[in-house]
Amino acid sequence: MADIPILYEDAEALIVDKPGGLPLDPPRAGGESLANHLEELKLGFQRPPAPAHRLDTDTSGCLLLARNPKALKRFARAFEERLVEKTYLGLLAGEIAAEEGTVELALSKISSAKDGWRMIPARKGKPAITHWRRIAAEGGISLVEFRPVTGRTHQIRVHAAAGLGFPLLGDPIYGTADRRAPRTMLHAATLTVPREGKPPVSAAAPLPAEFAALGFAQTYG
Repeated sequence: MADIPILYEDAEALIVDKPGGLPLDPPRAGGESLANHLEELKLGFQRPPAPAHRLDTDTSGCLLLARNPKALKRFARAFEERLVEKTYLGLLAGEIAAEEGTVELALSKISSAKDGWRMIPARKGKPAITHWRRIAAEGGISLVEFRPVTGRTHQIRVHAAAGLGFPLLGDPIYGTADRRAPRTMLHAATLTVPREGKPPVSAAAPLPAEFAALGFAQTYG
């Protein structure tokens, strides 16, 4: 079973460092998922914790779990009201020249029997905004920090490919599979969730080994 490091813990919340490649829900074809770990993540509580938001299967890093139903509702509301601060690190399949910027591309879902579903930029889609800055670029790869304002499905993946002109390394849907990348190279680096009358729930997840293997091992900050 995958190891699930705990980055933050209190009576209402856990933030765990989800491994890349681990889905939140049991796959139809079978196999391990975060659901297999929820009992061990009770840590003495009566109820298992529940995810307060979603991360793609391939995405590693900070995932917030609520330890009771009331906390789950409050955390879900904070995400809906865009009060949560999130930063992601992604490796782009190319060296981006600009240093920073903002991508504003509305997104819409399409599907077909042949290719399944995906998100596309569409003027009549749901608004989506992502701030970004380049951290490093070398060897045909860029390390970029993403700060999404909205939380649309596949937002960073589409904004990287369509907005910046370079897909995330290894993204099989919006780019191409790449032998240098064992997965879509996206990492939820930091997460801060405000709470009324209490300190925020906050954590940072270290860069995963897959990033280090490609020469991007520096501490994020």
